[in-house]
Amino acid sequence: MPAPLFALVLSVFSLGTAESVIAGLLPQLSADLEISLSQAGSLVSGYALTIVVGGPLVTMATSRLPRKPLLIGLLALFTAGNVLAALAPGYGVLMAARIAAALSHCTLFALALVSAAETAGPGRSGSAVARIIIGVNLATIVGVPLGLLVAQEGGWRATFWGVTALSLSALVACALLVPAGPGGPGGGAGAELKVLRERRVQVALVLTVIGMAGGFTAFTFLTLLLERVGGFSGHQITVLLFLFGLGSLLGGVLGGKLADRALMGSLTALLGVLTVVLVVFAGVAAQPAAAIGALLVFSIVFFALNPGLGARVLDSVSGRAPTLAVSMSIASVQTAIALGAWLGGRVLDLGHGLRSVFLAAAAVTLAGCAVAWSEWRVDRRAAREPADGRHAEPRPEAGPPAGTAPRPPAVPAGPAPSPERPA
Repeated sequence: MPAPLFALVLSVFSLGTAESVIAGLLPQLSADLEISLSQAGSLVSGYALTIVVGGPLVTMATSRLPRKPLLIGLLALFTAGNVLAALAPGYGVLMAARIAAALSHCTLFALALVSAAETAGPGRSGSAVARIIIGVNLATIVGVPLGLLVAQEGGWRATFWGVTALSLSALVACALLVPAGPGGPGGGAGAELKVLRERRVQVALVLTVIGMAGGFTAFTFLTLLLERVGGFSGHQITVLLFLFGLGSLLGGVLGGKLADRALMGSLTALLGVLTVVLVVFAGVAAQPAAAIGALLVFSIVFFALNPGLGARVLDSVSGRAPTLAVSMSIASVQTAIALGAWLGGRVLDLGHGLRSVFLAAAAVTLAGCAVAWSEWRVDRRAAREPADGRHAEPRPEAGPPAGTAPRPPAVPAGPAPSPERPA
């Protein structure tokens, strides 16, 4: 892995660990700070809400700043937030610390994705996104368990000190290894907002929400399904979740390669397969061996969506002030998480069982498949127009990411899809 990319992955690994590890610290936080579990839980939702609302605003406010100093400054803010969390005397200060750290999350993640895509070059945005997302997957598989282990030995403050050390290491790595680059991340707030008014970018963001919401509906209630329907013990579920994490790594790599080969075609196929997998999972959940197989396939296919959805947003803006659009894509993933939890809870509130939650998730995923298929048709039709002798207006997605050489327009010889190029 190239040194600059390693520094960016380390940054994202820090973000993912800090965001997710606190869910396992809630009982300790509740007891130590003398607050209810509901109040402790708001430290999770408050972080996510800050990403959704504050993240894009921070991106716009910093859109004219040079990229490397902005990257280092955001990592400094993130590190300071975790230091404050480790020292927090009470709930209010801890919440403020979480909000401060979350304010850096969205723009920092977006800068990592945009920088990785530019480094990868034309036609490789899917693989670039996949490499950055490895940091998130590793946070789930390695960072969160280690953080919880540290908390068991030294308390929840020790975990925040560990995250502080991790983020400080990422800051130093970015300062030493990430090149300065040609300029800032965009053309100012006006240029960034102009890109968001384009239909193709808007559809890419909608696709991110719908495409991920179905998977997160199932993922939110996955442990309950395995325990109450599958009959797995707590220890067995821990092992299965580790297996799920390994599947997510494999899915990320696979999704990146598929996105580079045929972006919208692969997204359409993956969403269709995920729909089937969720229906099958609901049907075989009570059969242990089949449930384990369905779990592994679910993890691979679900996480294979991430690189393609990220690459679609990147290629929709094609280097023209991309950071806000990518930031909105990250906020869209957080929105999908919230929608998934709400939908699954609503299904249960209506008196349906856990299997019905997975069927509802499949219905959402099917809707995402329909959106992806529709966009795939639009891309194919636009790609055929020059070959048919009709005038085709230049499409934004035809250009490469910023900082790369332009590539010639694709002119397909037949009906095959053209090379296609998003939390």
